Amino acid sequence: MALSEAKIEAIALQVIKTLYTRFKTFPNDPSGIRNAPFHMAFIRAFQDKLEENVTSIPVFISLSSWFHGLNTTLGQTFFEKVSHILCDGTKREFKMLKISQEQQTTVTEIVTDLKNNVQPPDTFRENGLIYKNNTLQNKEIPNFTADCYFEDIERIVAIEIKTVKPNSGIFKNEKDKILSAKAALKNANPTKEIFFYLAFPFDPLSTEPTGYNKNAFMKYSIDFTKFFAPDEILLADELWNFLSGDENTMQQIIDVINEIATPQFVENYDF
Repeated sequence: MALSEAKIEAIALQVIKTLYTRFKTFPNDPSGIRNAPFHMAFIRAFQDKLEENVTSIPVFISLSSWFHGLNTTLGQTFFEKVSHILCDGTKREFKMLKISQEQQTTVTEIVTDLKNNVQPPDTFRENGLIYKNNTLQNKEIPNFTADCYFEDIERIVAIEIKTVKPNSGIFKNEKDKILSAKAALKNANPTKEIFFYLAFPFDPLSTEPTGYNKNAFMKYSIDFTKFFAPDEILLADELWNFLSGDENTMQQIIDVINEIATPQFVENYDF
């Protein structure tokens, strides 16, 4: 199957918006490069290596800044917007959700056991523990945001889209937040299944653009496997297929980008 024409057009619009923004900020004129004295001082040590491939160090610094901006745009806007298009979802902030004191204690105990290697991560076991003892819901959990959220009559799905090289220290806090969020969402929607995933748009370790190896990827970051089970993670094409209900979705997205992202983009856009 292929994505519908309407979804392809919506993804194409996001590609055009992203490209247009990055073209406007592309550093064409070296005279306008911002001052970066500390970067310049450090890069002098690599001058002989850079000169083999880089014609201008100031331009190189400026391009590095521009590329960082592209990374930010993809991570904070493009991936989220495309995820919404694929599943007809949205970004949603949750406030004032509540759990019981017993549930709060259970979450703390689960995270502590994971940290101390007393228990391995086990989504089925953890869900069974956090959904119990929920009669007196008097503890408000911290507000949280799902980058991509959708629901139907049977389930609620919340997804947090992360960078492909997350900081090693985040996993304990993420696990605590997700367990509390799942318990609170279940309290508010007792008849529905609750799913909360960490998602990564691609696998930087893969030799194939759309390929992935979840076990290797999770071992890539310290403490990832200590706190999360593989079924809590959506990676690369697995993520995009999950959202679309289709196959080869990541390649279809890349195909849309390749069709639009040509050196003639600005001419075509102006036309």
